[in-house]
Amino acid sequence: MRPLIVRCFALVSIVVAGFADASAATQADAPSAELIARGEYIARAGDCAGCHTAPTGRSPKPSAPYAGGLGVNSPFGTIFSSNITPDRETGIGKYSYDDFSKALREGVAPGGKGLYPAMPYTAFVKMSDEDMRALYAFMMHGVPPVHYVPPPTDVPFPFNQRWALRLWRAAFAPKKVFTPRPERDATWNRGAYLVQALGHCGACHSPRGPAYQERGYDESSKSFLSGSVNDNWYALNLRSDPGSGLGRLSVEEIASFLKTGHGGDKTMAMGSMVQTIEDSLQYLSDEDLRAIGTYLKTLPATGASDGTFDPSIAKPGTLKTRAPDVPPGQGAAVYATFCAQCHMDTGAGVPDAFPKLVGNPAVISEDTTSLIRLLVEGGNSPSTKKGPPRQDMPGFAGRLSDLQIAKVLTYIRASWGNDARPITTNDVASLRSSLHK
Repeated sequence: MRPLIVRCFALVSIVVAGFADASAATQADAPSAELIARGEYIARAGDCAGCHTAPTGRSPKPSAPYAGGLGVNSPFGTIFSSNITPDRETGIGKYSYDDFSKALREGVAPGGKGLYPAMPYTAFVKMSDEDMRALYAFMMHGVPPVHYVPPPTDVPFPFNQRWALRLWRAAFAPKKVFTPRPERDATWNRGAYLVQALGHCGACHSPRGPAYQERGYDESSKSFLSGSVNDNWYALNLRSDPGSGLGRLSVEEIASFLKTGHGGDKTMAMGSMVQTIEDSLQYLSDEDLRAIGTYLKTLPATGASDGTFDPSIAKPGTLKTRAPDVPPGQGAAVYATFCAQCHMDTGAGVPDAFPKLVGNPAVISEDTTSLIRLLVEGGNSPSTKKGPPRQDMPGFAGRLSDLQIAKVLTYIRASWGNDARPITTNDVASLRSSLHK
């Protein structure tokens, strides 16, 4: 019996030693805390949680970070975001680094499944290898696994034929990692990288073509970041146009807007940009935010037929409009009753509380989608760590008619030096119909 006991003891010793070696190897392969922290910053910059976190009530663990299930509206139907937690059955726990990189850069999941371009792999392809590895380390080791299967994406034929995405990628998707431009300084190149790659700003702010492709992926395109409508919100023109663009904002004001939602006294975030600031942009370093502003300020104006602003005209009720035959009386009356209490008779608003309407790029933009939607549904400013308290604006869908909304917005767009085209009753009725309001 003694030899058998000895052999069993030896076998146990070998097994224990094997586990110890495996544990040591696992610890050796684990990423450093610094790499995981860097990956978390990259995930913030890329706003990964913004699309991959379901609203409360959608998943068994309400709003579980990165568990997916958020419905993303597209012209082809609702696309539900996937679970990107490291759960091995319902998430990406089995992804190798190459699997992860291919999904983000090429839009192809393991097994060859094509991803819809609602996932901005056309931007993430530009990510550096260092940032991609850091992001992988964070997603695999810094995010708790969540066992949850999001609703399946169900779009109609022919858009449900994912094999066709291979053709789409070949025709429209960029193929190269971001390359710094040697004639530009480090700040400009950092801003360009954040805007084009991690921030994927073009996904919302660049117009789309008939195949849902972005019309330009960098500053070489005149359409890049020139503004676009997404899910009944207008993502503003980020070029240097003095009307709806950033022409009248300084680099510091742009950085402040990205961090707090307030761009000095000139503009305030609204719509889907509010969540982007809350979930992502407020966590970026001041240096990165200034780099973004520096890059954006170098994008030339589009020359779009936006409204204009004359700062020499600031007297309440003074009109300078493209349609002088539009009677201001009804619009002025609605403004005095429902708007002046917060935005003041002068349209000057209240600093850090209620946005200024005088010269506001969102007010004088040629595209009035967001302006109408804000009046119909209401909205709120961002709640951030370093910004002023959140302020809410009520919706007026139940109190104002289409005609009244059209008149008051026309009045605002033609007062205090603002000079933008009138808004028609049909403009309001059409958007209300889309919103089912």
